[in-house]
Amino acid sequence: MLLNINPLLTGELLKRLDEMGHSDYLVIADANFPAHRLDPDALEVPGVDVVQMTRAVCEVFPLDADNPPALMDSGAGELPQVQTELLEAAGSTARTMVDRWAYYDLAQGASVIISTGELRLWANVVLYKGIPYSRA
Repeated sequence: MLLNINPLLTGELLKRLDEMGHSDYLVIADANFPAHRLDPDALEVPGVDVVQMTRAVCEVFPLDADNPPALMDSGAGELPQVQTELLEAAGSTARTMVDRWAYYDLAQGASVIISTGELRLWANVVLYKGIPYSRA
């Protein structure tokens, strides 16, 4: 057993996060997202919402300063509340908005897709891995 590790971060998930390199990315997806079609090895966390999962991942996952979180564009003028919550959980105010169909194409290149039990729409985020130390 490890100390101070969020219990949502399973051994398999930690292993896959650790294996990712700089600027590799992951998707944390809602229950409506076609996670297993895009990645047969998608990890399931059905009892968790996307905000909880994003917060847990960001406890151990350095974000890439050059690639802000990517959200699926809902086409609405304002961000849906869940997307605002996702950015807060990631500790980011910057974001990239991606068209729905282009988002699915982007997700196919993810190192990891985490499928949550989130039922709200537009509740998906792409996070790019940064480096765990500052650049000199």
